[in-house]
Amino acid sequence: MAAVPQAYRQLSQTLLGAARNGRPPARLQVEEVAKQCAAWSEPENSFYCGLVQRLTGVPDALRGELDAAARAATAATAGLGAFLSAKLLPLAREKDACGPEVYARASRSFLGAAVDLHEAYAWSWEEIARLSAELARVSSLIKPGATREEAVAILDTDPARRIDGRENFRAWMQELADRTISQLHGAHFDIPEPAHRIEAMIAPADDGGIYYTEPSEDWSRPGRLWWSVPAGIDTFSTWKEVTTVYHEGVPRHHLQISQVRAEQENLNRWQRLMCWISGHSEGWARYAERLMGELGYLDDPGPRFGMLYAQLTSAAIAALDIGVHLELEIPKGTGWREGERWNAEIAREFLRAHSGWEGKRLRFELHRFLGWPGQAPSYKLGERIWLQAREDAKARAGAAFSLKDFHSKALSLGAMGLDPLREALARF
Repeated sequence: MAAVPQAYRQLSQTLLGAARNGRPPARLQVEEVAKQCAAWSEPENSFYCGLVQRLTGVPDALRGELDAAARAATAATAGLGAFLSAKLLPLAREKDACGPEVYARASRSFLGAAVDLHEAYAWSWEEIARLSAELARVSSLIKPGATREEAVAILDTDPARRIDGRENFRAWMQELADRTISQLHGAHFDIPEPAHRIEAMIAPADDGGIYYTEPSEDWSRPGRLWWSVPAGIDTFSTWKEVTTVYHEGVPRHHLQISQVRAEQENLNRWQRLMCWISGHSEGWARYAERLMGELGYLDDPGPRFGMLYAQLTSAAIAALDIGVHLELEIPKGTGWREGERWNAEIAREFLRAHSGWEGKRLRFELHRFLGWPGQAPSYKLGERIWLQAREDAKARAGAAFSLKDFHSKALSLGAMGLDPLREALARF
């Protein structure tokens, strides 16, 4: 915290220099970050002071230093917000779109692969159509003739798919994560022995986020999947969270990261502990969700509906992100504002229709997509490249192809760009 004031001064200089040299940020992003700075520096609810207050067992001398650092960081955050509003906002661009040159570089950085963005945009619409049709089919399994919205309502009110109490929900996540590891190990994956331990946790925050924290290098701290339960929520629908546990646990984050942790003889510490490529990591996440359906773990219509809905949202985000930042037209035949050109308001409507998100969550995610071009499509485009790599391996091996061996070889390479991944796999 003591370093925050200097870091914010340097950040301000960088932002101002970029804006004056023809690379201004979007107005919406400046306004939103200024609001966040104001919220973090409220005297009665300072973000930094809150961090210090949660610490226990701190010596008095250190407590004094921490309190002083928190006050300084709070003041610096307020100063950053004032700088954004007074000096950067007048230089900000009105468009949310970053443009094709910046976007192409960002996409390549997040994927570790060069893709034809116009082809990827067209493909994302094909995926939206495919997944919408599959969702309609599964909705009819839940209730004949049910729409997607009706299927959601039925699943949400099904007593067999609801859990009361946060601790009961945590225990359900733990049991599912443990059972999945036990069933997949030896059959479809070789899971390192230390990774057989995973902990499901309720996070101290209440923002609704779901995330995974890595095991320590020596495995003394296990991998953990966390759920930040929103305030006032005490009843949970399991149908939509089965695929979330697969995503955060096995075969996704926990397996992928643990596999790399175990490669101590073949990968250096940077590769095992620090290297991260969004398309490789989050692309594997989407691939792993789909794989669980292929392996028969999502035959129940409820969890399968949840997986498909997550996949639909991911495909819609890819179309939205590329469309907004390249200012493309919405294709004919899509049934959605055909021929219109993307902007933030159309993106908001589109996201609401294809995600089920409302209010705070929708606002947060939309601003993330607008302000972090190229990152969100790395999930769905990354999955596509993982699937292509698997098909390439099948073609090379023919009848000798082993899905288990493919996964083992691919994950043992560690995180890397997806173009280098395909080249490396071709050498096996």
